[in-house]
Amino acid sequence: MTATYVCSPDIRITELDGEGIVLHLANRRYFTVSSSGLLILSALKTQQTFDHVVDILLGTYDVNREEASETATTFLAECAAHGMVVVEKHP
Repeated sequence: MTATYVCSPDIRITELDGEGIVLHLANRRYFTVSSSGLLILSALKTQQTFDHVVDILLGTYDVNREEASETATTFLAECAAHGMVVVEKHP
């Protein structure tokens, strides 16, 4: 089973000094994200696979695939838990 990720239509993202401010309109909360989180959320304006997210991190930061995968897994899980990212599972 393959999963894809996309930003919730209820969030707005703003860059500020290399980090991101994310406003969740539906629940009236805001979050700050690191530069890597901002990069991931920017990529998720369109639907992406997990592997593509990892590849984006690998192309931007000096990390290995394992580190990029761990970062992506943790960040996407947190975003999904707060309703910032929608996960769609495909057969």
